[in-house]
Amino acid sequence: MSGMKNISKAEVMVLKDQVTYQEGQVVSKTLAQNEHVSVTLFSFDKGEEISTHESGGDAFVTCLDGVGKVTIDGVEYILHEGESIVMPAKHPHAVYGEEQFKMLLVVIF
Repeated sequence: MSGMKNISKAEVMVLKDQVTYQEGQVVSKTLAQNEHVSVTLFSFDKGEEISTHESGGDAFVTCLDGVGKVTIDGVEYILHEGESIVMPAKHPHAVYGEEQFKMLLVVIF
């Protein structure tokens, strides 16, 4: 099992500052990934999205900045800074930047 990567250790930080916005893009930064867990930071420019797909694990999303829309099984949920939602494994879901939006994604397989 590998540890954390692409992030400072033993240092206080602001998590949302660890990934930047880029015009017209979704940016991702993987912090940990193995057969049991995936931890990734994302930034979405306004209007950018990850289209509908399914995951083999439960996906826990926490909004770090801005406003995002998460769609699960066709139902839309709006997330603001500090709010979280779980996208259940094997259920279709999508993520959309209602405004510029940063999120932490933790998937448990």
